[in-house]
Amino acid sequence: MSTVDVKKMQVVVLISGSGSNLQALIDGAASGELPISIAAVISNRPDVFGLTRATQAGIPTVVLDHKSFASREAFDAELMRQIDTYNPGLVVLAGFMRILTPEFTQHYLGRMLNIHPSLLPKFQGLNTHQRALDAGEKYHGVTVHFVTAELDGGPTAIQAAVPVLSTDDANILAKRVQRQEHVIYPLAVKWFAQGKLKMVDSKAELNGELLPACGYRIEANEP
Repeated sequence: MSTVDVKKMQVVVLISGSGSNLQALIDGAASGELPISIAAVISNRPDVFGLTRATQAGIPTVVLDHKSFASREAFDAELMRQIDTYNPGLVVLAGFMRILTPEFTQHYLGRMLNIHPSLLPKFQGLNTHQRALDAGEKYHGVTVHFVTAELDGGPTAIQAAVPVLSTDDANILAKRVQRQEHVIYPLAVKWFAQGKLKMVDSKAELNGELLPACGYRIEANEP
């Protein structure tokens, strides 16, 4: 054979909304830049645009409406069952707006990534862009991290920092941050699929070396 068939890592993506980070992963997989195959996209909300993105790309979709479950534990148990039918090497949270139970996070420990729109550990939780403005931050950004039971608290893989400008409002700042989301999330997924990015002893490692608390840091000085 003249070419080598590189086995692609199976990935399941969880969404709750429009799926712009999902689209970045779809595009990366389609171009061959990412050595992954998106086995399924699962949403906890019906009729979100992320499901349309997946369908247009020929990716199987599953809707698990969390409102149909009696408890968080019941929802997570069914979500886990659905994910495991695809036997993924990696679970990617791409705007998945659910607080996950410790049992769920433990099951996928070291093989589940999340993206959060702040330079963690700053501004865990919601409304990060307005909070960064209110705090007078000079830099804001986005973090990709491994998921643990601590909300937005797992070890950081990579961050991208953007300047906060005097003319910014939360919407303008959010768009600047989102452009970097679409850069660093595919990069982190690529590293993981290549075996370069790992979680070892509750720490993030890249190429066998311990990453600093802020992870691999990118300074994006675009306006």
